Amino acid sequence: MKFKNMSLCQSQWLCRPLTKSLFSNPTTYASSVFPKKLPTFWCHSLPHSTIDAVEHVFDNNNNNFDKPKVIILKQKMEPLGISLDNSCLAGKYHNLYCPKCKGGQLLERSLSFHIISNGEFAMWRCFRPTCGWAGQVFADDKELAKPSGKLDEESLRLKPLGPEIVAFFKERLISEKTLSRNSVRQLSDEKENIIAFTYKQKGSIVGCKYRTIEKRFWQGKGTEKVLYGLDDISNATEIIIVEGEIDKLSLEEAGYQNCVSVPVGAPAKVSSKDLPPIEKDTAFQYVWNCKAYLDNVHVVRIILATDNDPPGHALAEELARRLGRERCWQVQWPKKDESSFFKDANEVLKYMGADALKRVVENAEPYTSEL
Repeated sequence: MKFKNMSLCQSQWLCRPLTKSLFSNPTTYASSVFPKKLPTFWCHSLPHSTIDAVEHVFDNNNNNFDKPKVIILKQKMEPLGISLDNSCLAGKYHNLYCPKCKGGQLLERSLSFHIISNGEFAMWRCFRPTCGWAGQVFADDKELAKPSGKLDEESLRLKPLGPEIVAFFKERLISEKTLSRNSVRQLSDEKENIIAFTYKQKGSIVGCKYRTIEKRFWQGKGTEKVLYGLDDISNATEIIIVEGEIDKLSLEEAGYQNCVSVPVGAPAKVSSKDLPPIEKDTAFQYVWNCKAYLDNVHVVRIILATDNDPPGHALAEELARRLGRERCWQVQWPKKDESSFFKDANEVLKYMGADALKRVVENAEPYTSEL
């Protein structure tokens, strides 16, 4: 006998006779025999006292959610519309309903939510193309304070890229030379391969952004709100702004080092309100922090090469509002087939090559809002 959706070993212990010890001392028996999640259909065949004992053992053994930091994160998530129950454990990935887009017409569980295993912070991203809501919350209220001491690769626990991550970038036509020049590293002492994009200003590391191969992102505590690749535009007469670190690396493969990436994701849509005061423009604080670079008198134009999707268009418009539309140009991503276009710089590099990506930049046009 084997139950549906159960492994062989699960079905084997499930079919074990309910011996006298189960009913005489259910707590002891449950802790050694039962799984960490009772099959719903099975509960109907057990005495209530046995079920209560089993659940008590599970709660005591699986108390990850009750850690103080995780409780704090839960409280911080509620005002954002993300409600977490006891099944949402640290160290696991969960598919939830996005409070921003509500899962669209199909009511998808499109919000990928994760609390890291030590409970330090939670991060999330909606993977519906028309939404893209993303963010992170720290359990520590001092998350915006800089770590004591100077940031460097040693304090951040970084190491050179291993073969798996090098192969990941190679598949995207990004060379080891480009990765080395941009100080792309990986986290050490981690079970999974985690890419580390070091953010630098005047040669010093001012923060780090992390990414798994499965495309989950988060920023290190105390990371400065600046553009990625900032030192590459210190003497530039033309600046290219893209939506992701890999797109910045892709443009370097096409011959453009004068490129920076925004440090966070694109907004779901353009704000209908007037621009807030600089000190309250938190979502775009990185623009104001880098104004000295962007407003350099030598800069002739700024080329916006954001993603070719609704959030990417919204990001281009929000950047143009803050940089001045008259200074901005925009790329036109080429057609992929009869009904669609390429989304970003890396897609063009991967499927059309470096020369094609270079032509896209060369053919940039004065900015006009598409919204």
